[in-house]
Amino acid sequence: MSVVLKEKPDTALKPSVDKNAFKYRFFRDLRLNKYVYLMLIPVVAYYIVFYYVPMYGLQIAFKDFSPGLGMWESPWVGFQHFESFFNSYYFWRLLRNTLLLSFYELLFGFPAPIILALLLNELRSVLFKRAVQTITYMPHFISIVVISGMLVDFLARDGLINIVLGWFGVEPTAFLGESSWFRTIFVSSNIWQSVGWGSIIYLSAMSGIDPSLYEAAKVDGASRWKQTLHITIPGIMPTVIILLILQIGTLMSVGTEKILLLYNSTTYETADVIGTFVYRKGILESDFSYSAAVGLFNSVINFILLITANAISRRTSDTKLW
Repeated sequence: MSVVLKEKPDTALKPSVDKNAFKYRFFRDLRLNKYVYLMLIPVVAYYIVFYYVPMYGLQIAFKDFSPGLGMWESPWVGFQHFESFFNSYYFWRLLRNTLLLSFYELLFGFPAPIILALLLNELRSVLFKRAVQTITYMPHFISIVVISGMLVDFLARDGLINIVLGWFGVEPTAFLGESSWFRTIFVSSNIWQSVGWGSIIYLSAMSGIDPSLYEAAKVDGASRWKQTLHITIPGIMPTVIILLILQIGTLMSVGTEKILLLYNSTTYETADVIGTFVYRKGILESDFSYSAAVGLFNSVINFILLITANAISRRTSDTKLW
């Protein structure tokens, strides 16, 4: 009786694949989600073309740029434009106005959609809830130009607001011609325009909270206020922190487009911010190098604020951007 011995496969010649290696995981994920990555290409291309490629032009902030000489031939001046901006009469006024408008936006504008979302979450009438959502969402879809035009008409000396105030014996006021009114108008109109749209993400976060937590709280006799305080708010807190970090990272980029449409020379004292100053110097006065230096300073401050806010969040909570 003969015995046939089977040869064992020579596994030594086959290279082993490390499934924990980054290269293996990357190509495996790329193969499994190829259509998702395909849809991502336009977004990546947009940011590369409009955000990263223009960084090449930042060098004019350190040059005395002349369109005739071009970017390469223009002479280097180092930090001369930055020093001129820091020592200028407008520096502290621009910095103060930018920070104050951003602070008011953060103080009053950031909590507004959270409060609206909490109130909408407590509504039991579905019809009324949808009506409120529709009304509050609508201003978001109106162009900033149209919104600004409405504000100019309503707040004019013979506008709707002054007509209504006149019924109560109040003298008409040119609101947009008074520097003391500009910050109030700017912040309140921004809240009106964005509060409904901003509440959507918080309502989505609330829908992800486990309903059994509310049921257990009811059994323990917790009121609606206690449920909101101890279940709803902690449940949406990671979302709140992420959006807060993102908003802090754009503090120095307060709505320049809207300010340009609303301000005038009589309100520069409270309305002129770094963004509008860059527009006037770069576009209207064609001082490209100086405006690029001011814009770069603004972006660097935003970057520092974003890094700082994320670092603080990482140290104090489990929620962070990276």
